[in-house]
Amino acid sequence: MAFLLSKTALSALRLNSKGNDSLTISRRGFHVEPGAREKALLAEDSSLKRFKSPKKSVRRLKIVGDVLTVVVVAGCCYEIYVRAVMREEARKQANESA
Repeated sequence: MAFLLSKTALSALRLNSKGNDSLTISRRGFHVEPGAREKALLAEDSSLKRFKSPKKSVRRLKIVGDVLTVVVVAGCCYEIYVRAVMREEARKQANESA
């Protein structure tokens, strides 16, 4: 409820302050170039290079993991199906012999 009230209050403020464009300009979110510190943090660090994994091998490992997951799930479904069929055959044989 408070969220709705704040939204309507902001809408009312925006309608009342049409003459002041500084608020609307600041809310647009223009791209700002990163400063020197941000650029230094984003720069590649040679000491961390040995911990970085190549993207191709990571992608390949993910694909192998996904395939293994599908194979295991399919195997489990097959086992459940086989047990259900065997149980049904056992019931039919028990009913015929009784």
